[in-house]
This record gives sequence, C-alpha cells and structure tokens, in this order.
Amino acid sequence: MPEVTAPYTAGTPCWATLSVPDQQAALDFYRDLFGWSGRVGPPETGGYAVCVWQDRAVAGIARAQPMGDLPAPPTAWTTFLCADDADAAAAAVTGNGGRLLTPVDDVPGRTGRMFVAADPAGAAFGVWQPLDFFGAEIVNEPGAMAWNELNSRDLDASAAFYRRALGVGVTPFKDLPGYFTLEVDGRAVGGMRALDDTFPPGTPSNWLTYFAVDDVDSTVDAAVRAGASVLAPPFDMVAGRMSVVADPQGGVFAVLAQPPQS
Repeated sequence: MPEVTAPYTAGTPCWATLSVPDQQAALDFYRDLFGWSGRVGPPETGGYAVCVWQDRAVAGIARAQPMGDLPAPPTAWTTFLCADDADAAAAAVTGNGGRLLTPVDDVPGRTGRMFVAADPAGAAFGVWQPLDFFGAEIVNEPGAMAWNELNSRDLDASAAFYRRALGVGVTPFKDLPGYFTLEVDGRAVGGMRALDDTFPPGTPSNWLTYFAVDDVDSTVDAAVRAGASVLAPPFDMVAGRMSVVADPQGGVFAVLAQPPQS
C-alpha cells in the first residue's frame, strides 16, 4: 500500500534527508523534478524543510551547517531507519562497532528523536524514533521513496552490524547473484551489495535512496537539463528500469520505474 498510516517497524527505512549547502536551490530542483512542494522552515528547526507530494510528507531537505564542534556534513541523501528507542539504538550502534556522528537529540515539536551514525564499513545512516511524526507518508509511487540500498566495502561486517544493532536481517537475493535483501520480520525493506568496479574509484560505503518515477529516461533528461549529472545511465534490471544521478550540488540518488503489476 503506497500510503503509510502507521509507524514503521523498527529497522525499516522510514525517511530520507538531503543535506545541501544551498537549500533553496535544492528545493527548486526537486520541485521541478518530482513535483514536491516545500519551503525553508523556521529558525528553531534550523530551517529544515519537509517536502510534500500529494499532500503527504515524502522527504526532507536541510541546509548543511555545523553542529556544535562538528563541521557541516557533506552534500548527501541520508537514509533513516526507524527505532522504538533512539537511546537504546545508539548504545547498540556503538556497542557493535558503529560510531555516532551526531548525539541523540529531540526534534522540536515532539516530532521525534534522532541521531546520525556510521556503520563499521563507513556508511552514514540516520535513526529515527517517531513521536508525532513517523516518517514518509507515501512510498512506492512516482515522486516518493521506493527503495533504500546499502553499498558496502565490507559485506560481512555490514550484515553482522545491522543484524545485531538494529535487528535487520540479510538474505541473498536469488534472482541477482551478489545482491542481498535487508529484511525486518521476514519482509524485504531494502537491499545491500558490495562496492565493486562499477562504482567510481574511491567511492565510500554509502546508503543510496531510490525515488519512484513514471519514466526513468525522461526524468534523467529533465535532471540533466536542470544541471544534474548522470552517474549510471538508464538501464533495465530485475526490479525495472533505473538510473543513478547526482543533483546540481552533488547529492546522489537513484530513480526507478517499476514494471506494472500484473
């Protein structure tokens, strides 16, 4: 069901946030590309913008800025995994070889509690404990988040970490050798693969956010006209047709057009 009306099960990707130097330019780019609406938020939230599509929250865009003694984060999309208790999740992350990039903190307005961390292979991800806001309110429809994929330099370490720290299982995907599904309560919630020579040299471990679209080729053409660059040209694969793109400020994401359900 594309519309989400209840909190996500712990361990499930539930939200994605883009951190970017020029927040308004990013809001304009994704508005034109996906039809999102969003505007810079109030100062008490650091200007955080919740982007809406079909009157449902789909993703966030934040201005990259220093946090305390930490420098501003790099331009990137960050996948957030749901947790029942952010403090317990943070302890589990550090206790299993991960490291916190931000402390556990309350989001203003009883929205939720969150932190950002890096797994043992170096991939950054967020953890979200919902209070009044549980995350993406619509998924798997054009304009909304459709998939989240971990690209890791150490599959064994990553699989052990997410299983022990966040209760996410890892299962080989029978239709695509070398690909794994991330599972929560026996349900596929994401994917995992090894970083290989199909990635640019030096690419660090990362989480890749996929957004659903009606037509991958026309979406990529529109993105390029708006200043984006293509990292992986449109191609067909098991789940449909996809492409990987970097927005004009360098934020990497994928677009996916799934075949019609029979």
